[in-house]
Amino acid sequence: MTRTRSETTLPACYAIVLPGLEEIAGDEIASRGEVKKTSRGVVVFRLDEIDRRLLTLRTTEDVFLLAWGTDSLTYRATDLESIERWTAKVDWPHLLRIHHTIRPRPTGKPTYRLVTQMEGKHGYLRRDAGKALARGLAGVFPDSWKPVEENASIEVWLTIDQATAVCGLRLSDADMRHRTYKHEHQPASLRPTVAAAMVWLARARAGEVFADPMCGAGTILAEQLVCDSRVCVIGGDIERSAVRMTRSNLSRLGDPLLNHWDARRLPLAPRSVDHVVSNPPFGKQLSSPTQIGPLYRAIAREYDRVLRPGGQAILLVSDAEALREAVEPFGWKVKKRTRVLVLGQMAQLSVWRKPA
Repeated sequence: MTRTRSETTLPACYAIVLPGLEEIAGDEIASRGEVKKTSRGVVVFRLDEIDRRLLTLRTTEDVFLLAWGTDSLTYRATDLESIERWTAKVDWPHLLRIHHTIRPRPTGKPTYRLVTQMEGKHGYLRRDAGKALARGLAGVFPDSWKPVEENASIEVWLTIDQATAVCGLRLSDADMRHRTYKHEHQPASLRPTVAAAMVWLARARAGEVFADPMCGAGTILAEQLVCDSRVCVIGGDIERSAVRMTRSNLSRLGDPLLNHWDARRLPLAPRSVDHVVSNPPFGKQLSSPTQIGPLYRAIAREYDRVLRPGGQAILLVSDAEALREAVEPFGWKVKKRTRVLVLGQMAQLSVWRKPA
């Protein structure tokens, strides 16, 4: 049954996450509140208190106050009437009051933006759903408020995926998914929320050694420093420009040990690292896809050498079978696998433990 959020004093919230990261994001959210429902790319949850701490979630792309949600769209044009009706029933002034406690009113004339996203084949177009949303919001925003295409002070989103839809008031902004520390980029740089998911899976503790031997722009290292700077963070890359870029991006976060090195021959002592967290190059980043197998075998051998007994490797790779074959000689045991869309292609995020 579809419900509007006027039924309770404190509304539910939901997060948009990259498909494949729902369980990991749900675990992070569950450390703060109660996860109520998970579907593809969406995690619905409740908190005892809604404040700016909600914006510190790392594995989510965006967070919203939930206006309404359903998992029973019909794919027919009658959905448009339902979207309009459900939207019109929402206590928008109540949601706006909560929104203003987290995102204060702008000093100038307020602006608003309506965003509609749609996946799957329906008997109507995305713009039709957007018009239904706008009709349901008739009278919510005063005539003095100005509609804009970007950087609005208020955003109402409607996200449709097959038979599921959620509608809500956006609490986050672009900083949640893009991060403020990342002022230098490189091609094919890892998405911060994926890096945060890898750090969450590592669960490194104070005093442990956390290494990314192929650090690129330093996104994984940055997420670990934000998560817990008491961990000993080490990184390096075969490209000197990447090491310089990492040093620049991390300058305001901490003082990790950075090196110019080849991940196939690390200048680290045997059994000296607790967590190797890495995103090796994908096939299209190499001159030939045939290089993946030899590369994975070389880094697996080196990662096994530097990992302590019982240590773990969290790896994001484009060729899961090549990685499995590479680590097989060392007896690593897989703890978790999940598929996630990265750089326009499916990749596997996996957690491996070295035998104790």
